[in-house]
Amino acid sequence: MGKHSSAVTRSNNNRRSVYITAVGLLVLSLGAVFVVRSFGSESGADGFLGNNQSCEDPTQIQVATTPEMQPSLETAAKSLAAKGGKDGTPCLQFTITAAPSAQVARDVAHGSDNRPDLWVPDSSLWVAQADDGQTVPTIAVESIATSPIVLVGRRTNFADTSSWLRVLGNTGTEPALLDPLNTSPGALALLAIQLERQKTSASDSQVAALVVPLAQHLGSMAKPFTDVNALFGRAAQADSTVVVPASEQSFVKYQDEHPEAELKAIMPATGTLYLDYPIVVTAKSDADQASSAAQALAGELLGDASAQARDEAGFRDTTLSQLSGGRGVGDVTQLGKPTGQAVDTTLQNWTRLSLSTHSLAVVDISGSMGDKVGTKTRMQLTIEAAAGGLNLFPDTAQLGLWTFSTKIGSDSADYKELVPIAPLSKRQRGKIVDQLKIQHPVPNGGTGLYDTAIAAFRTVKKEYNQSAVNTILLFTDGKNDDPGSPTLAQTVRTLQGLQDPSRPVRIIALGMGPEANADELRALAQATGGQSYVARNPGDLKSVFIDALQSR
Repeated sequence: MGKHSSAVTRSNNNRRSVYITAVGLLVLSLGAVFVVRSFGSESGADGFLGNNQSCEDPTQIQVATTPEMQPSLETAAKSLAAKGGKDGTPCLQFTITAAPSAQVARDVAHGSDNRPDLWVPDSSLWVAQADDGQTVPTIAVESIATSPIVLVGRRTNFADTSSWLRVLGNTGTEPALLDPLNTSPGALALLAIQLERQKTSASDSQVAALVVPLAQHLGSMAKPFTDVNALFGRAAQADSTVVVPASEQSFVKYQDEHPEAELKAIMPATGTLYLDYPIVVTAKSDADQASSAAQALAGELLGDASAQARDEAGFRDTTLSQLSGGRGVGDVTQLGKPTGQAVDTTLQNWTRLSLSTHSLAVVDISGSMGDKVGTKTRMQLTIEAAAGGLNLFPDTAQLGLWTFSTKIGSDSADYKELVPIAPLSKRQRGKIVDQLKIQHPVPNGGTGLYDTAIAAFRTVKKEYNQSAVNTILLFTDGKNDDPGSPTLAQTVRTLQGLQDPSRPVRIIALGMGPEANADELRALAQATGGQSYVARNPGDLKSVFIDALQSR
C-alpha cells in the first residue's frame, strides 16, 4: 500500500475497463473467481464520481470482501470518493475485490502476494485463521452489519424446533450443510450444535450420532456444498426433506428473487450464532493508515443514510435489530460466542471425520459371546451394533470383515477372513450383513486377541489407502486367553514396531460386558495411536460404537 497515483485514475474510461478486464483474467488464471472494481477520489476517475480537484494523490487501499457485501462497500467507496478532501474527509482510492472469506484467510496466512490492506470477511471466526506467523490481522471495526444463521426448509420439516440437534437430527430430515471448512454458515452451524449443549445438556454420543454420519456423507461427495442458492432450490422442491443452515440474509435475498418458493426460515429455541462482518487490517505496512481508511468506510456504512439500503439487502444492523416488513426470523436469541479454541477444534474434528474410511472390522466369536444379556446374547448385540454401524458409512468408505476366536482359520489361525476390504457398494454391504447374520459363538472357543490384532494390523497396513483413515475396529467381550500367543508386552512391542508414521494405522478397540479387560484393550489401542472403549452395559454398545468412529 502506498500513497501514489493509480493507473486506473489517470486513464480514460475505456482504458480503465481494459485494466480491470486484465486483472480479472489474471485472477481467474490463478483458479479463483474475483470481482474487482476501483473507486477513486481523483478528477476524471469515473464520470459518476464527479469532478473533484482537491484529491490529486489519493491513498491506495486494496480491499477484499465477502461477495454479498461488495455492493454496500462500493456504495460507501463512491460516497467517500465524492467527499474526498472536503471537510477533513480523507482522499482515498479503493480497489474492491470479492472473494470467499476462507480463501482470503488462507491467502493471508500463506503469505500470498495478493494480500489486501483491508478485509471484510462475513465472520470474525476467520480472522485467527489468517495469522501468517509474522503479522497478526487486527480488527479495526468490530462489525458493519450482521445476519443470524437460520435453518431453511419446508414447513413440514420443522415439527420440533427446540434445538439444532432436534431439527438436524430428526430422522425425517436431510441436513444439507455448506462446507464448514470454506463457508461461515457451515462452520457456525457445527459450532451452534456444540454451544447449545450448555442449555440442552446433550451428551457426546447424541451429538456424535448427528455429526459423524453427516461428516462421512458430505466428506464422500466429489464436491462439498458451497452454493447456498442451489441448496435452497433443492429444499423448495415438493415433499423435500432438505434443511439448510444458512444466513438470514441469503434466505431473504432468495425469497426476493423466488417469491414462489415455499420455504421457511426458523431459529431453534436454544438460539443461534451470526455473521458479524468486521473490517480487518491485513496490511503488512502502514497499518495505521489502513485502519483510518477502515474507520472512514465504516462511517459511511453505519450512517443513517445507509440504514435503508442495508435493510433492503437483507442485512441487520450491528445490534441484530429485526428486518423490516416481517422478513426473516424476528427477534434473535444469541448463543454464547465461540472461543478461538472451539473454532479450531470444531474445524479440525470435521476435517478428520470427513475423511474417507479404510477399515477392517474384527468381531469376537469366542464361546463367551454366547452368554445372555437380558433376552439376547452378546453376539446378537454385537452383530446388531455392527450392522447398524454400516449405515454411518457412505458408499465410498472401504470396509472388510474378519471374525476371531482360537484356531478357527486356515493353518489353525485365531482369525478367519470373511469379506476383503472393499468400497461399501450395495453388494459389499450385503456380503458383510449376510456374514454377520450367520455367525455363532464357537463352543468352548477362546479369545485369540493378540495374534488377531497383529495380523489385522499387517493386513490393513499392506492395503493402506493414502486418502483415507486406516483403522481396525476390534470388537471383543473378554481378554486374550490363547496360551500359544505372545504376551501383552510382546504384542505391544510388535505393533509399535510395525507402525510407520507416514502410513498410520490405528486400532479402535471396543470391549463389551463385565469381562472385557479395559487395560488390555487400552494397551493395544495406544500402541497404534488409537482409542479403546468399553460398554459395561451392552445396551450402550451403539453409542460406544459412534464414539469410536468419532475418535478415529
